[in-house]
Amino acid sequence: MRVLPVGEKALLVEVADGVEAQALHAELLRRRASGSLRVREIVPAARTVLLDGLDEPTRVGAELPGWEIPPLPARADAVLEIPVRYDGPDLADVAAYWGVAVPEVARIHAATQFRVAFCGFAPGFGYLTGLPERYEVPRRATPRTSVPVGSVALAGPYTGVYPRASPGGWQLIGSTDAVLWDHARVPAALLSPGVRVRFVADTSPKGAR
Repeated sequence: MRVLPVGEKALLVEVADGVEAQALHAELLRRRASGSLRVREIVPAARTVLLDGLDEPTRVGAELPGWEIPPLPARADAVLEIPVRYDGPDLADVAAYWGVAVPEVARIHAATQFRVAFCGFAPGFGYLTGLPERYEVPRRATPRTSVPVGSVALAGPYTGVYPRASPGGWQLIGSTDAVLWDHARVPAALLSPGVRVRFVADTSPKGAR
């Protein structure tokens, strides 16, 4: 663990990998809820967690490396189901990377329980972990100039859903009508760090839901 000061009231904590970042994020949330940690924002990323608005950044920074961080706890809350049509243009490429038949990509992906590790890139975009390491895939050699809203995609160890049309280099395996970001909704983002997600195969025509 490496703790770096950021300004006067924030710390950036660097850890070895995404699993440690998620476990640290969960422990920080637990300590804030119990009142033993006074901090305004806790923002996880791939291998870091940012603590912003700390009352005592110097003390917390000195104590953090000595904390015992338990493994990521199992969550008892419900799993968010997102319907997805496995109709992406990169299905065949992903099947080739995985060494399986094309229909197996949908079966494997829909059988996996995911967890939102962190959010970023665009409002409402969550980086979901859960696929075993052997199913990691590279980004496309040539990114697309426009990826349709609702595209379900893979890159490295992550699954993501594009909340709006944008350029992107992830492998597209499906599409969903789920609204990932809605200004009129509270909260506006459908996904937030720690939420468990399962993709459910949807055979209805696009836009029918």
